[in-house]
Amino acid sequence: MAANIKKRRHKKLRLNRSAGGNIAIDIFLIVMGAFMFLPMVYTISNSLKPLSELWIYPPKFFAQNPTLTNFSDLFALIGDSWVPFPRYIANTVVVSVLGTGGNVLLSSLCAYALAKHDFPGKELIFKIIVLSLMFSGAVTGVPNYLIMAKLHLINTHWAIILPAVCSSLGLYLMKQFMETNIPDALIESAHIDGAGGGAVFWRIVMPLVKPAWLTLIVFSFQGLWSIGASTYIQSEQLKTLNYALSVIVSGGIARTGAAAAATVIMMIVPIAVFIITQSNIVETVASSGRKD
Repeated sequence: MAANIKKRRHKKLRLNRSAGGNIAIDIFLIVMGAFMFLPMVYTISNSLKPLSELWIYPPKFFAQNPTLTNFSDLFALIGDSWVPFPRYIANTVVVSVLGTGGNVLLSSLCAYALAKHDFPGKELIFKIIVLSLMFSGAVTGVPNYLIMAKLHLINTHWAIILPAVCSSLGLYLMKQFMETNIPDALIESAHIDGAGGGAVFWRIVMPLVKPAWLTLIVFSFQGLWSIGASTYIQSEQLKTLNYALSVIVSGGIARTGAAAAATVIMMIVPIAVFIITQSNIVETVASSGRKD
């Protein structure tokens, strides 16, 4: 018995990394993290460069004479827009919030049914969902447009929101996470205690899959926040912020600085959402790809 305990301890010691190995891994991760952060730094640096530095060759990574002129020029152009600029922001917020909320709710409900209930055709439905992940938006664009036209939703925000709500990626992530992290015995115990299906879902399942739906919020919100000139929307009053900024700064070389400032403004909100929820993303993605 003692010999077996010693062997296990010896095996554990051999599997552990040395202090030098841990330091080397930390240094490697810091270097790689800094390297991946460079595009963001470069974007912010560009927004602070005067127009003369934006077109200098060879280009400089950091601004030599930083200025906020690009942002003031952008806000001046925004003020000249014939559609009130808060309208563009409101349109983007409506599309992003309703699309993200609907996607999280629908994906969670469908994933719970697929992960924890048995019914005919369950495996076939999930295979179709996985297969749908292979198709890009360019492939599904025409069918989506025809469906929205049949539903008389063209030139409304619902033409953007509904396809986002029905995204199959969110359903896949939620289903895999529920299968891996929620034991069937827990749900059965709740039913034995008298909890109904709705109570089990809202009070037990949803709190336990919080990392998954926070990750889904990041993915869905980022895609909807940066949506541009949608083919479903023709009215200027219904356009989104990204579209408005792209039109404003498309006036040639003279608006290059304003375009750099607009890029920074557009990336602030998605980055903030990611920072708030980033601790849950790795856990969700890892769990979604694991099968017990």
